[in-house]
Amino acid sequence: MTTYLDPKYDLTFKRVFAEHKNLCISLINSLLMFEGEQRVVEIEYQTNELIPELPILKNSIVDVRCKDKAGRQFIVEMQMNWTEDFKNRVLLNASKAYVVQLDKAKEVNLLQPVYAINLVNKIFETSPEMASEYYHHYKIVNIKHTDKQIKGLEFVFIELPKFRPTNQADKRLHELWLRFLTEIDENTQEVPEELLAEADICEAISYMREAAFSKVEKLAYDQYKIDVITARSIFISAEEAEEKGREKGKAEGKAEGKAEGKAEEKIEIVKNAKILGLSIEQIQKLTNLTKEDIEKIK
Repeated sequence: MTTYLDPKYDLTFKRVFAEHKNLCISLINSLLMFEGEQRVVEIEYQTNELIPELPILKNSIVDVRCKDKAGRQFIVEMQMNWTEDFKNRVLLNASKAYVVQLDKAKEVNLLQPVYAINLVNKIFETSPEMASEYYHHYKIVNIKHTDKQIKGLEFVFIELPKFRPTNQADKRLHELWLRFLTEIDENTQEVPEELLAEADICEAISYMREAAFSKVEKLAYDQYKIDVITARSIFISAEEAEEKGREKGKAEGKAEGKAEGKAEEKIEIVKNAKILGLSIEQIQKLTNLTKEDIEKIK
């Protein structure tokens, strides 16, 4: 029986999309839903460093960077873990990729767009109104007139765990690539016919056969999986510690609030007792305050 590896990890993701331009082009066109003149037809890979990784995510981000003949740049990232800081990192990466074009373009109006495509193996949008939305496309638009756009940067975030195929004809390849990323792994016993029927997907699946990897590569694959699981455990522990800290802070805040409330209550008692003409000794018995404290309250 043929066994497969998971395409979401470093070695496998790059084996497909950083070594085979036709597959990377197919993925970009399908996920950005490019049609007609928008479609990417040729790319060259880029290996230049952008910004340092976030320490907590350094072992769980895989990226492939390329640009097409027109100069448009594409940053495709597979993100195994998630923190809200990841959005900032994506923004910085895309912004830097946009700005560094000035080294060659010289004129601002010659700068080409940068598209950041982020495949995320975790649910991060949990609000009820977005419970079933897996595809999030961000542009710089006018808040009132959203058809008015400042072109240059676009961001796509795809929550893989939320993805459910709908078999829409107009999104066929889009869905097939997402099925490739979500359905092919070590547990795959039989590859669905729909995936094998598409030439690019079928080719990508062939690269996921465990037999196609050397023993050294398989060890590297396993180590990356361990690194991802370790990073996830560290992040979950950090989240739990932060939550406990918040709960402790709330409890301490409540305690402080109660103490402040009692102090204010005693002040009112003292004021009313003085109006009624009670002696200091009598007020002390009522409030357990010292003579000095009682005298200070007017």
